[in-house]
Amino acid sequence: MHTYIQMQIGESYVLWSSTANLCRLSWVCLRLLSVRLWGKPRPSGLLEYTRRRQQEYSVQRLPFLPRLTFFFRPLPNSTIKMIARTIDIPLTQKAIIAGPDRNFTVVHDAPVIDLAPNAILVKVHAVALNPVDTKLTGDFVTPGAIFGFDCAGTVVAVGSAVRKRWVIGERVCGSACGMDPERPSGGAFAEYTALPGELALRIPDYMSFEDAATLPTALNTTVLAVFWSMNIPMSLIDKPAEKSFPILVYGGSTSVGTMVIQMLKRPDEADFLRRAGLRPITTCSPKNFDFVKSFGAEAVFDYRSPSCGADIKKYTKNGLGYAIDCITEESSMKICYAAIGRAGGRYIGMDPFPAHVAATRKIVKSDWVVAFRITGMPCNWPAPFTSDADPELSESAIPFFDSVEKLLADGQIKTHPAKVSGGGLEAVIGGVDLLRRKEISAEKLVYTTISEK
Repeated sequence: MHTYIQMQIGESYVLWSSTANLCRLSWVCLRLLSVRLWGKPRPSGLLEYTRRRQQEYSVQRLPFLPRLTFFFRPLPNSTIKMIARTIDIPLTQKAIIAGPDRNFTVVHDAPVIDLAPNAILVKVHAVALNPVDTKLTGDFVTPGAIFGFDCAGTVVAVGSAVRKRWVIGERVCGSACGMDPERPSGGAFAEYTALPGELALRIPDYMSFEDAATLPTALNTTVLAVFWSMNIPMSLIDKPAEKSFPILVYGGSTSVGTMVIQMLKRPDEADFLRRAGLRPITTCSPKNFDFVKSFGAEAVFDYRSPSCGADIKKYTKNGLGYAIDCITEESSMKICYAAIGRAGGRYIGMDPFPAHVAATRKIVKSDWVVAFRITGMPCNWPAPFTSDADPELSESAIPFFDSVEKLLADGQIKTHPAKVSGGGLEAVIGGVDLLRRKEISAEKLVYTTISEK
């Protein structure tokens, strides 16, 4: 059992984590009180002493050191209070892992991930499925690794290098590192998981865990496709463009599609939403036309129509320069290429795309994104998904998530409809089969793992 002791000093939360007895905590508390009340020893000496004690006892998790400086700020005596409570984290947990045969199964003895300095540890309340979950087969599966990406839950511990201010017990959603051979305990489909501390989002009071679980991968993909690969200025989230232009979002009824549309929609005087000020047009089945328009699509086209690409080109007066393909199949890429205007433009897929289609129009620059890269960590999946660490990419995304968190708090972002099921983690594996059979349309499969009180 990992034991986290949470102390409150003024309004600051400090975490001591230890797998041993509490005498070490008592000693540090006495030293802290002596500094606050009598001025000895000096703060620098205390910090150095604590570091030595940490090394001496080989305490693996001690995320409060950078926060000790808060204690040495002048504080009114009335604000000085110390409340300690223990937060016990088990060493093992229930989780969905890949078995020796590379099939997914639920186990009760999967290891709980060790908390990295830049991460937060989360007790999972709800998880959501994504198309990528259906593609993890063969060499993409690491036996023993935990499955899953999107989740929502409560914060139980904060890493020492996390700059974003988190409070234990806060509700949070984010995307974990599922089926990662280098971090096999990092998947979301478990009782506990770790999320990037700077990129996780606070869940507004009005939003359920289940609705929040639909957000992470859609947001990660949006920032990568729109603001990184297409290089559209991120400042347009808060200040609309002076002159708008159309962008095709192929597959607008998907969770990524509805999120991209929201981030691109032109401000409406009725709701005062401030987005990029661009003109999202999209494709989907006729039954979902009204659905995608409710998220802000300006025009919708039936992707099954033989003239779909030509119709879009006519609507945009041969001036379409951007296409985001949320489906990324040969047929969808051909329609996007047919819709892009005579001057060419950019095509962004969600998967590696057929090279022979890309070769049909050299004037169109093509790229593809994978949501996992937003973490800035290396990806060790088979080629062409393999990528090196890119911490600058993760750092550059922080302003986007800060803006999104404010928009969520103000109720200005709609979540994709969630098809919520009970049954816990055991039911998730069946949901993967539903996605593979393409039986889900305009909904996201979400599973409750802990009942919300």
